[in-house]
Amino acid sequence: MLSKAMILAFVPVLMAFLAGAVLPFQATSNGAVGKALGHPLWGALVSLTVSALVLLPLIWFLKVPAPRIGIALQAPWWVWIGGVLGAVYVGSAAAFSPKLGAGGFIVLVVAGQMIAAVVVDHFGLMGLTPRPVNLARLAGVALILAGALFIQYGGHTGSASAATAAGEQTKS
Repeated sequence: MLSKAMILAFVPVLMAFLAGAVLPFQATSNGAVGKALGHPLWGALVSLTVSALVLLPLIWFLKVPAPRIGIALQAPWWVWIGGVLGAVYVGSAAAFSPKLGAGGFIVLVVAGQMIAAVVVDHFGLMGLTPRPVNLARLAGVALILAGALFIQYGGHTGSASAATAAGEQTKS
């Protein structure tokens, strides 16, 4: 029988999995709204605005304490780049998921994440404990890169390219 502690320990795993599962939908919807509005950056802005509109009532509902601005201002400079990097991701998703497809875009995102994560771990960047690169970690990255290539280019029938070309000709 599963104990309450075991179930509670599983919640973060499940939520991380679900957070990953929604990314293809987010990227695709950002691309679609960007296309409808005339530019991918409008899609990114809509996405980030809706995010803020969802978070604000949630902060109120959960009675989250006021932010500790003074402490945050004393933190290292890099604590502030999350918003910039989030905008890069959302803007890229809006611009490139229509061209690469949901699977192609997300697999390249994951490959980029893993390479960057191994570098961050190796050097102990951003306050993390260093985890040196070893053969097993390099093999893992190589497998991820191979998987990215298979997903992006394997079994390509050309129908998506033909449909894209046909769609672009009708716009002209």
